[in-house]
Amino acid sequence: MGGILLLALTSLCLLSDLLCAEAGITRHYKFNIQLQNVTRLCRTKTIPTINGQFPGPKIVAREGDNVVIKVVNHIQSNMSIHWHGIRQLQTGWADGPAYITQCPIQTGQTYVYNFTVTGQRGTLFWHAHISWLRSTIYGPILILPARGVPYPFTKPHKEIPIIFGEWFKADTEAIIKQALQTGGGPNVSEAYTINGLPGPTYNCSAKDTFKLSVEPGKTYLLRFINAALNDELFFSIANHSLTVVEADAVYVKPFETETLLLTPGQTTNVLLNTKSEYPNATFLMAAKPYVTGQGTFDNSTTAGLLEYKHPHSSVGVRMKKLPLFKPTLPALNDTTFAANFSRKFRSLANAQFPANVPQTVDKKFFFTIGLGTDPCPKNQTCQGPNGTKFAASINNISFVQPTTALLQSHFFGQSFGVYKTDFPKDPTTPFNYTGTPPNNTMVNNGTKVVVLSFNTSVELVLQDTSILGAESHPLHLHGFNFFVVGQGFGNFDPRKDPSKYNLVDPVERNTVGIPSGGWLAIRFRADNPGVWFMHCHLEVHTSWGLKMAWLVLDGELPNQKLPPPPADLPKC
Repeated sequence: MGGILLLALTSLCLLSDLLCAEAGITRHYKFNIQLQNVTRLCRTKTIPTINGQFPGPKIVAREGDNVVIKVVNHIQSNMSIHWHGIRQLQTGWADGPAYITQCPIQTGQTYVYNFTVTGQRGTLFWHAHISWLRSTIYGPILILPARGVPYPFTKPHKEIPIIFGEWFKADTEAIIKQALQTGGGPNVSEAYTINGLPGPTYNCSAKDTFKLSVEPGKTYLLRFINAALNDELFFSIANHSLTVVEADAVYVKPFETETLLLTPGQTTNVLLNTKSEYPNATFLMAAKPYVTGQGTFDNSTTAGLLEYKHPHSSVGVRMKKLPLFKPTLPALNDTTFAANFSRKFRSLANAQFPANVPQTVDKKFFFTIGLGTDPCPKNQTCQGPNGTKFAASINNISFVQPTTALLQSHFFGQSFGVYKTDFPKDPTTPFNYTGTPPNNTMVNNGTKVVVLSFNTSVELVLQDTSILGAESHPLHLHGFNFFVVGQGFGNFDPRKDPSKYNLVDPVERNTVGIPSGGWLAIRFRADNPGVWFMHCHLEVHTSWGLKMAWLVLDGELPNQKLPPPPADLPKC
């Protein structure tokens, strides 16, 4: 059995016992990347896993802990793992995106990721960060408060991670390889999953259903993670409301909702207060996609069961006799709900958990986000728009993945021929971003970064474009949290919109959905030296080039500099 927590303590602590560990210690994990046969939807499939588990093992730590994960690659594919949302202060070598902070771990090789959890508590997750391998290689990161520091909400009776995913009958590496060759859209998944299980709405899946057993009159902390490859997801539990208390490992002002929306890469902690008496019913919990693009997508629904444990009869016996209540979820394209839901998130912004949003900015950037096209190679037929190949870009630059890691190239002063530092701070050709698209949909291709001096305060406006149809884009920034200070529909107005910014208690996140046909403004302080990836967390868009990197230079003090790479850093 993998996923065993090996603690450097005189007394060992069971992994399942979240509250037994001291803070400020080193926690050791070993991740064996290996193939495993898994049966879903009537079919057995061999998939890459960690320690043979799907989803993968939990990482449990307290704020202030050092975490060491030894990763051994036993499969034929190259591998790297990203600890999504971990700030990686001065530990950029442990961030994980392939060819950005490291070369991938090759077959038979080992790499040790070493980082400290600083100033974070809540839920994050880890996943493969190369090609589409994160479709099966992912798992939760549970960060507990430092010893003696209580939650700023009711202490829960239990804490349960709930992680959404997608299940593909075909090999996802073959799917994206074919899509990139033909230039068309990739095949979509056959099912969504809750903790790896599709649930009773799919054929052959009644037994593969996640069941949440609860007691009456208790408070449960549900730790939601969207690890789906290409879809934002609505979620609801029939006849129950949820109280949101945390997003992306940052506490928020609590608010009540019947429906959640999570983009891929986002995490949300909620409190579920169960009914005071045993209800004469079982309740369905369900997740389905929020879709804004015009391409093909999986429009199915995954489901699990919320069951009240009765002390006098088995759950299985009672289920057959009890009525089943189903939740009502928003329409697939309910952008109004999406916008209103995202506006409800606010930082606590109190003395204990301040919102340190930059009140002034040193540099302003305006990035357009959207799809475009590449020309079809000669003597080839392409399946993209008008015989082209699909592409995606930021400021019309579609990122070309290098063959040498950017961080390594930067640190050793060997950037020539690897990347350029002329990424545009504004669109090179302004146009009506959310109106009639321009005739020319072609993108430019290159490996370009933005260079920032240490401690630069940044304001970045992210503008969706309608070149090939307006679409929501969940954007993830590595190495930093950022504050969402404003959002709106249509084109950003630099004269009027900044006056509406929230600089008091904006939500602090690492992943955010850019509104379909709209814009979003974020602020962050570049206080972490290294090279930091920023990309759409819809994997298909990342594959098409919707990504770039920020290069943050060293500061003057020793604790403001990037240390040398570890001796076992993988080589390309």
